[in-house]
Amino acid sequence: MQDFVRVVRERRSIRKYENREIPASALNTILEAVRWAPSWANTQCWEIVVVNDKSLKEQLQATLPPKANPAASAIVQAPMLLALCGKLKSSGFYRDQAATKFGDWFMFDLGLACQNICLTAHTLGLGTVVVGLFDHDRAKSVLKVPEGYELVALIPVGYPAKTPSAPNRREVAEFTHHNLF
Repeated sequence: MQDFVRVVRERRSIRKYENREIPASALNTILEAVRWAPSWANTQCWEIVVVNDKSLKEQLQATLPPKANPAASAIVQAPMLLALCGKLKSSGFYRDQAATKFGDWFMFDLGLACQNICLTAHTLGLGTVVVGLFDHDRAKSVLKVPEGYELVALIPVGYPAKTPSAPNRREVAEFTHHNLF
């Protein structure tokens, strides 16, 4: 258990990568971790587009606002980019109706899959950064994501060239409430 907590504590958002290819076995391990992520009623609403084509990565980078995202260079610098997509009206739905106040649950399920990607990559000596600030519709068009699905995050994956220090975190007592808020 301590090893897992250590992995969680040591994972960082990596924005600079070495020019090293990722072995197929590492990609398979990451995708297997996605496979076993929890999801609403086991809907497994995720779809992953593995992007290693330089031209596609450049087109995706162009969907980020200029100078607004520190991960912009990572999109093309990382040897691999995972585009995390979700099927709409699947997770959180019963009989074609949203079952909770929050409607479509796909973002929650993709968050779980995303965490599995990032933690698994870290255990393999790889770095990731979750990129969410981009023109989702343009990026969706670049990757030819079909209707009924949304492209939610771009995740560069590669060997870290630089690992930042840990950011400040709130103490557990600052966000924990017992019995009542």
